[in-house]
Amino acid sequence: MKTRVKKFGLALLVAGISLGSLGYVDNYFEISKNLDIFVTLFKNLNIYYVDETEPGKLIKESIDGMLESLDPYTTYIPESEMEDHRFSITGKYGGIGSLIRKRGEKIIIAEPYEDYPAHKAGLIAGDILLEVNGTAISGKNTSQVSKVLKGQAGTSVKILVEREGKEKPFEVELVRDEIKINPVPYFGMLDDNFGYIRLSTFTSKASEEIKKGVQELKKEDNLKGLVLDLRSNPGGLLREAVNIVNLFVGKGDEIVSTRGKLKDWDKVHRALNTPLDEEIPLIILVNRSSASASEIVAGALQDLDRAVVIGQKTFGKGLVQQTLKLTYNAQLKVTTAKYFIPSGRCIQALDYTNRNEDGSVGKVPDSLITEFSTRNGRPVYDGGGIEPDISVSPQKGSRIGAKLMNKM
Repeated sequence: MKTRVKKFGLALLVAGISLGSLGYVDNYFEISKNLDIFVTLFKNLNIYYVDETEPGKLIKESIDGMLESLDPYTTYIPESEMEDHRFSITGKYGGIGSLIRKRGEKIIIAEPYEDYPAHKAGLIAGDILLEVNGTAISGKNTSQVSKVLKGQAGTSVKILVEREGKEKPFEVELVRDEIKINPVPYFGMLDDNFGYIRLSTFTSKASEEIKKGVQELKKEDNLKGLVLDLRSNPGGLLREAVNIVNLFVGKGDEIVSTRGKLKDWDKVHRALNTPLDEEIPLIILVNRSSASASEIVAGALQDLDRAVVIGQKTFGKGLVQQTLKLTYNAQLKVTTAKYFIPSGRCIQALDYTNRNEDGSVGKVPDSLITEFSTRNGRPVYDGGGIEPDISVSPQKGSRIGAKLMNKM
């Protein structure tokens, strides 16, 4: 019995668990017991199940099922999906360099980017994709086709193409290249002497591109102000949001803070650099699809009374994720903290921790919504996104426009 106790104590020590905390000991038993059950179950399932199983697929589905009980932002990223993850962070990916679109039941080349593989190989808008690496893509959606077209830069991919005017389909072998997408697809002047900058995502160069855009627009005569368009921007890197706000607020101003279960995630992010322009009038455009880093920028500038926010109430994502490396080149993106903008409010709209009895996720109840104040004393509220200073109904696209898009 003493030997067993010693071995157990050693196991706890190796696992880095303090015997002084009963909670940690209980957790260790729970984790150890359930991992043991899972390993035994998985082994027996693969040995005795009547048909052949796919161990990798079973494990992936098990992991996905476990994470599904948490929040939609905590995800497992296997090696096969790392290219998409890298694109979300850097704005770069390995691919053929073309926009693809579904037209009817067919996937077509919609826009080959100049000087990238698809363009260099002579593919043109309207070309119909039939096969990728010998596999028919009939019935697949654009996301599924895009996934097989992407891959590490320098690797090759063969596609079978049908083109109007050619009697037979033809095969093209492309060598994937590193495709770079500018997070600022457009900036320019509006009719009323306001500069306009569109930011589509918060990738690693977002703040640099915003700074370049502002500097160029400031060269214009009679520049009255700037419009930063964050509509339908899903967010991205926290540091890029902080750096963008820093362009317009005083050095030392608090921009956002994060608070998590571990003290390592408790941080206050301030403006560390001299601002580019602390005085120029700012308008921030948002809509219901402006989320995460977009809400940090809009909310921080609103709380500091530095900008007027116009549009619709934003999505309400106040959760921060960190990416942790796993074995075999996989990664875990896990929610580690909530973020709080300068007034002290958290704009998270859905309460994933306290679910309803049926397991569904409810919004933060009105009884828990708290009033906060901006720097100049204006009331603002937590619990559901950024409420614009001026609400504007979303514009609906015309039927003609929709038909034209489907024809492309």
